[in-house]
Parts: sequence; C-alpha cells; structure tokens
Amino acid sequence: MHINGKIQASNILNNKIGLDAAGVKQSYQELLTEISQQKQKAGTLNTAIDNFIKTTHNYWSGLFHCYEIEDFPRTNNDLEHAFGMLRHHQRRCTGRKVAPSSLVIRGSVKLACAIATKLHSFTASDLAQVDIHNLARITLSIAKTLRIARIEQYRFRRDPKGYLANLESRLL
Repeated sequence: MHINGKIQASNILNNKIGLDAAGVKQSYQELLTEISQQKQKAGTLNTAIDNFIKTTHNYWSGLFHCYEIEDFPRTNNDLEHAFGMLRHHQRRCTGRKVAPSSLVIRGSVKLACAIATKLHSFTASDLAQVDIHNLARITLSIAKTLRIARIEQYRFRRDPKGYLANLESRLL
C-alpha cells in the first residue's frame, strides 16, 4: 500500500470532519475498494495490501463501534489511559500505593463512573435525584450474584471432580 493510502486511511479513522459510524464505515470501505483496485500497480506491495485488507475484514465487525458512542476511546492507548486514570484516582483516594481489591470486584462500575465524571460534572442536586430504594435493590442484586459466584468457586476448589460431575448431571 502506498503512502497516500495510509494517509487517507488515517484521515478517515481520525474523523476530523465528524462523520457518524456509518459514514466512517462507508468512507473506509470505499478506500479499501480503491486500494484493492490499484493493487495491480503496486508490484512488490501486493502481499502487504492483501494482508492489510484481510486483517481489516477480520476486525470489521468491531472496528467502528468507537464512532457510535461520543468520546469513546478509539485506540488501545486511549482505553489504557482511561484505566490508568481510574487506578491513579483510586490510589489518591485511598492513600495506597496499589489500587484497592474492590477495583477488581466493582471495577466496571467504577470505570463507568470515572469516565462519566470526566465528561460531565455532577452536582449534589443531580445525585439527590437517585431513587434510594432502586439503588438498594440493585446493590443487593449485585452482592447476591457476587456471593453466589464466590460460593461456587469455593465448591469447585474444594472438590473439582464432584463439582464438574454435578454440573454435568444437571446439564444432561
């Protein structure tokens, strides 16, 4: 693939013109079609072009999700930065040098909250509108699910063969 194709691909994926997911997908598909049509002129780069097109098609189903959600991290570096920001704030809040173990259990919720507060400042009145009874019900549901998972893990560690035999008998 020649340098112009790389620049075009980069410009499409950077999406500075603000296309929606379908627009980015269509533009990128048009670029791939153009590149595959110009492959005959590429000479020694045919293998690289084939590999690029094959890899792109392998990842095609999940390639454009970041354009569907505003401010969603587009690269692995951006995503890792979001996780690093959460770990940094957790260490600052707790005073520990490492992130607390609760980050493993409730990390998905904490990450969503960290990203939400980065995008929008919440006031006390925003937080006061939360339905306490619904929050308690959700919290109990999560706690029950986690407790059941811990019990099952304990049963498996104590008697793996018996646990698997029980699962198999329930399945059949």
